[in-house]
Amino acid sequence: MRVYLPSTLSGLRSLLDAGELGPPPLPGYAVTGALREWYAEGDEEELEYAAMTLAARACVRLLDRALLLEPGLSARRVVVVAEVSAAEPAPDVDRAAVRVLESVPLRLVQAVHVDDADAETDVRAAAEALVEADLGSEDAAFVVEQAEGHELQWYATQEIGPLLELG
Repeated sequence: MRVYLPSTLSGLRSLLDAGELGPPPLPGYAVTGALREWYAEGDEEELEYAAMTLAARACVRLLDRALLLEPGLSARRVVVVAEVSAAEPAPDVDRAAVRVLESVPLRLVQAVHVDDADAETDVRAAAEALVEADLGSEDAAFVVEQAEGHELQWYATQEIGPLLELG
């Protein structure tokens, strides 16, 4: 099963250093039966894009906490794409949410999607506005949507090291 795992640049560094993402369960997003049912008209590519977009949105949640602990952290969304064999649906979270039940070794990673540096200001603002958006603030929701307007860039696994060096 192809899964989209929300992460950060620090998480990507940990993936390279440890050779795996873990420990399980890992939150992720995938083309689940519930997503297929909800998005009845979409082809496989559109469904995968929807799952990746949800993972990118979850990155903002990760950054919300990470920026509190480390204010100077680079605020860029990272989605790790992997092929895994052990994942279960997590419908209590979202129709596309899954829990990956094993650590994900680097050899199972297919690619990563990362924000360009020019998205960082909008992503940081989205992370700071996230709680207010959750509580119903339309202005804060607009700030979060601004970050979602940035397209993530695709990187092959062999490009992860050089990407991290560029920061």
